[in-house]
Amino acid sequence: MQTKACFKKEFLAFRRSGRVFVITAVIIGIALIYTLFSKGVGLFFDAMTPVYDDIGLDVSGVSDILGNSVSSGITQAIAQISVSGLIVFLLMINSYAGGEQKKRSVIIPKTAGLRSFSYIFPKFIIYPLSILAIAIIAVFASWGISSLIYDVNDVSFAGVLSAGALLGLHMMFYACIHLTIGTATGRAARSAIICIASSLLVPIIFGAFGSGNVYNPFTMSSFSATVVRGSIDLAEIGEIAATVLIALAIMAILYFLALFVQNAKKIDNSGNEARL
Repeated sequence: MQTKACFKKEFLAFRRSGRVFVITAVIIGIALIYTLFSKGVGLFFDAMTPVYDDIGLDVSGVSDILGNSVSSGITQAIAQISVSGLIVFLLMINSYAGGEQKKRSVIIPKTAGLRSFSYIFPKFIIYPLSILAIAIIAVFASWGISSLIYDVNDVSFAGVLSAGALLGLHMMFYACIHLTIGTATGRAARSAIICIASSLLVPIIFGAFGSGNVYNPFTMSSFSATVVRGSIDLAEIGEIAATVLIALAIMAILYFLALFVQNAKKIDNSGNEARL
């Protein structure tokens, strides 16, 4: 009963604050804007190619990178969502990732018998699953606009769904890290900074050492671009599946770690203010 009430509290707080709608609008907006922007840049360079040829500049590589297919538009959207969209999401859920501890709004519920499980479990369900759903919707939105503006339709429903799910899992992974650090320390802002820095720096570090993206849950979004085109073999499917399983296992560990820390905390009323 207590857990059900906490689920309702978290859901209503997320909805009534309007943050779930802001996050959804921003991420879908990023998907649409960057899909259109990619097409616009491609058209610009195509139109300017004769001019650049006259002055001795070769810009043919730009068009090759941007492409002229639906998958290229979706790929550009995924790349931006995995960075900009993730940053927006992490910052917007600060209040639910331990931010309420800093405001001391959990003191009374804790003293009234709020269990750690009831406090932690709803967070690890509502926010990760929300961003999973939003990511999938955003990728489908990018597919819809890409189908209208690109000439070559080289994707399938299954490919788009798989790409959206992998992007969502990528963002779920960082959400769980944020929730764990934030609820454990009560410093949600610092937790968000750590997660954002990790999302930007860890892929660069792994790339510098030639470790690649296989079995690396920090860079799962890179698989989205692979599956959206549908050109993957059995070996790649196995690598993606293994990476997803590793990510899910780490997310489960993060949940139990957050629960353990909450169980280990004691309420200290010895000072002038009640502190967790």
